[in-house]
Amino acid sequence: MRIGITCYPTYGGSGALATELGLDLARRGHEVHFITYDSPFRLRGYVERAYFHEVDTAMSRYPLFEYFPYTLALASRQYEVAKQEKLDLLHVHYAIPHATTAFLAREMLRGETDLKVITTLHGTDITLVGQEASFYAITKFSIEQSDRVTAVSEFLRDETYRAFGCTNCELEVVPNFVNLAEYRPDVATPHQPLAADDQKMLMHISNFREVKRVKDVVRVFARVRKAMPAVLLMVGDGPERADAEHEARELGVAGDVRFLGRLDTVAPLLAAADLFLLPSQTESFGLAALEAMACGTPVIAARVGGLPEVITDDVDGILEPPGSVEAMARRAIALLKDPVRYAAVRDAALARAAVFSADAIVPQYEDLYERALAGR
Repeated sequence: MRIGITCYPTYGGSGALATELGLDLARRGHEVHFITYDSPFRLRGYVERAYFHEVDTAMSRYPLFEYFPYTLALASRQYEVAKQEKLDLLHVHYAIPHATTAFLAREMLRGETDLKVITTLHGTDITLVGQEASFYAITKFSIEQSDRVTAVSEFLRDETYRAFGCTNCELEVVPNFVNLAEYRPDVATPHQPLAADDQKMLMHISNFREVKRVKDVVRVFARVRKAMPAVLLMVGDGPERADAEHEARELGVAGDVRFLGRLDTVAPLLAAADLFLLPSQTESFGLAALEAMACGTPVIAARVGGLPEVITDDVDGILEPPGSVEAMARRAIALLKDPVRYAAVRDAALARAAVFSADAIVPQYEDLYERALAGR
């Protein structure tokens, strides 16, 4: 099949999943065309049968264009690529504006080819952005006009039905997946110079938005640090980074917190970490948690959204209500101090991650594509 993929190319779960999906599809023999304003951050170097088509975002000199109309430029580029490359379908990730632009591209091609539009919902496009008054109607319309719609968790599917109704569409759950060839325990980077041999290494990865509760990450770590030597790796960047840095200084642990910024490759660090912290206010799935589990790193997370579909509390990880800093810290300390229990949770996390391997999930997308193209 010839498949077009549009996603946000920046750091975040939707862009990561979309890129990993495209790369795996290319490895399976499909022709994949990424269409977005920048090369996706996980598209590293040349990959056979995977191509990138940039959306021109150069600002027109026309004075009426105070703000560049990116949505129209994207729809036009999707149309051009679909026509030139004879795409069978467009798979767009994140409803706004990608499902809308794909609808426009499909309409522009009407009478020439029957381009199918697949929309995958990832989380805040439904729980936050799509429910804003300014976007509600167009989000609902774009979802209902897609040929197929998927959600990355049962939680997100149910939330979409609750928020939008979507009487003219059927949502299928196709969960996020992890590339076990990249995310595995034996790729661990040495602790030094990030941590001494006697220090436990805790880790967090996110876009540092308010919903990630990054100050809680620091607060949990500060309590662990009182109980044992430890360091915290904070990977990513965003609006809450300054607050997290301030919290580390206020709690007296700034010397043991490493803010590493945005990194393209995180598997070696995840594999080296002893615990991964994800105390988010909400998570539609928790791709970062799954990648940590695949590296053999137990996860302590909030019991919210789709995370209980990935993590079973006290089996392959730890779940506590959001904001439960004391409980998360207490259980983290207990796990780190019990090598036998830690090994059991680690092994269970590896087994659980295998359920969400690319080999298990990507064929579900292939089947979805085939049914869409056949009109089934």
